[in-house]
Amino acid sequence: MLPKSPAHTVRRTELEREAARQLRLNATDAERKLWYCLRDKRVLGLRFRRQQPIGPYIADFYCSAAKLVVELDGSQHADTRAQYDLNRTRWLEARGYKVLRFWNTDLQDSDYIVGVICHTIEELQNLPVK
Repeated sequence: MLPKSPAHTVRRTELEREAARQLRLNATDAERKLWYCLRDKRVLGLRFRRQQPIGPYIADFYCSAAKLVVELDGSQHADTRAQYDLNRTRWLEARGYKVLRFWNTDLQDSDYIVGVICHTIEELQNLPVK
């Protein structure tokens, strides 16, 4: 969800919603596997959304309670999308989101990935309030 400015409320366009829907319908095997682990509040009782629009981007997975974005990257991200991914991460982090990135192949050990996500959420929740 986008932060709301006092001057106006930001509304999603139908195009943004449709793009997110299409990404959910065409999920990769790795995304389906991670979604199985994250859905139904299986991680620390927190709700995750998949293919969540945030500003000009669509996050693979998003937990609003922790402001945590989880991205899964395939081999195409190693070369052609590396700079795009870096810019995207910087944009999200500048707005207070924590971004975790994993390679699709990391999901061979989904317990490890879920453990990293849990550890990160616990760290984020123990941060002093500003």
